[in-house]
Amino acid sequence: MGKEQLEVLNALDVAKTQWYHFTAIIIAGMGFFTDAYDLFCISLVTKLLGRIYYHEDGAEKPGSLPPSVAAAVNGVAFVGTLSGQLFFGWLGDKMGRKKVYGMTLMLMVLCSVASGLSFGHDPKTVMTTLCFFRFWLGFGIGGDYPLSATIMSEYANKKTRGAFIAAVFAMQGFGILTGGIFAIIISLTFKNRFDAPSYEVDPLGSTVPQADYVWRIILMFGALPAATTFYSRAKMPETARYTALVAKNTEQAAKDMARVMQMEIGADPVKEEEKQKQYGLFSKEFFSRHGLHLLGTCSTWFLLDIAFYSQNLFQKDIFTAIGWIPSAKSMNALEEVYKIARAQTLIALCSTVPGYWFTVALIDRIGRFSIQLMGFFFMTVFMFGLAIPYDHWTHKDNRIGFVVMYSFTFFFANFGPNATTFVVPAEIFPARFRSTCHGISSASGKLGAMVGAFGFLYLAQSQDKSKVEAGYTTGIGVKNSLIVLGVVNILGFLFTFLVPESNGKSLEEISGENEEEETLA
Repeated sequence: MGKEQLEVLNALDVAKTQWYHFTAIIIAGMGFFTDAYDLFCISLVTKLLGRIYYHEDGAEKPGSLPPSVAAAVNGVAFVGTLSGQLFFGWLGDKMGRKKVYGMTLMLMVLCSVASGLSFGHDPKTVMTTLCFFRFWLGFGIGGDYPLSATIMSEYANKKTRGAFIAAVFAMQGFGILTGGIFAIIISLTFKNRFDAPSYEVDPLGSTVPQADYVWRIILMFGALPAATTFYSRAKMPETARYTALVAKNTEQAAKDMARVMQMEIGADPVKEEEKQKQYGLFSKEFFSRHGLHLLGTCSTWFLLDIAFYSQNLFQKDIFTAIGWIPSAKSMNALEEVYKIARAQTLIALCSTVPGYWFTVALIDRIGRFSIQLMGFFFMTVFMFGLAIPYDHWTHKDNRIGFVVMYSFTFFFANFGPNATTFVVPAEIFPARFRSTCHGISSASGKLGAMVGAFGFLYLAQSQDKSKVEAGYTTGIGVKNSLIVLGVVNILGFLFTFLVPESNGKSLEEISGENEEEETLA
């Protein structure tokens, strides 16, 4: 199979960084920008939803979402994402990356808008429709994971491939940051226009009727960046590696890449006998070659996302616990949205965004393996650093120190396994399984995210019954939850040893496709 295809694939591997590389990063990256915005913006408005739809007259604290509703609203998009990762990952290998790419984007745009249009006025109807559309939003987002990673890895040259794939993923940081900034702008605008007393002064008047527009506008804004790249996605050619190695049309692959790279590339047709004799997904041969690799990518992503999503979705609760966000009853509804968004934006600005771009800058110099090990190691250190002297951090004088330590755990998640678990599955599997295996790996991650998100709702509850939120049972508290997350990071460190280093090699060399070609020859 090799010689006919070497020219087009080698041309990609040794190509200098060109404008089309940056175009691909922006097109694929805007999908991830939207993914992050849509998945994380819900955590900015859950307290507001509780105040609007679950207010109880005479209650000491503002209304909050019942545990089952909070779990559904926070988690339903993850269930959709997991389903989408598996389905579109498989479809991307069957139909081609390009054909499926537009479908995921349209789904994201339509469901972002629909999320804010929840029908009806009573709590049950609003929450049911919100959860319905957020499931399908997640389904579209899920497809973006394997397709964006695979497209970028197959377009990139081998020298800077890690940086390009990581740059696509790094757009998540800007999505989270934009979510926070946009929520600050909207909440401040409405707060200044419709001022209200705090909950303890006037429980009913503290949530103005116009607050119902705030969460809808924040959720719907996610459609805008995705919609801007729809035309560009439609114009992208299929990746040469899919066309040559999966569809077996080297002439078309050479033609497509010659147009993109603006240079002449020759290719001979593939011989008929070379289209046969390939082992299948989950065959004995697949497991002997890639079984441990798949276990490594799945387990590390699963363990990372337990820690990452439980921190990210519930950082507002941690900030409240240490007094960085005032108690809910001392604020009105829009002030609470503003304070939560401000805290999350600060974390994103100081740690999340820089962490991603440190990975982009260094991944092709020090390698994926080293960054992932280092990230898990320091996440463990900072988690235990927060957990063991937790009582020390809750004192008013030490709150800034807590936020700094907490920021470092985020920094090393993103300059570490959060980026590398996305990059590696797009490199180490053969082209005909690449999208599927990335989908399986990322779905394992989302399973971890659900464990983190749902588990943390209950685990982080106080051991003191008087401090437990309405509808919840006592948990193990924030301190013990952080210790559990530290142990999870240690396991992630150990499972990293199952994942091979892919730095500086061609995709065919890493995945063993060159060996397959020699065997067939």
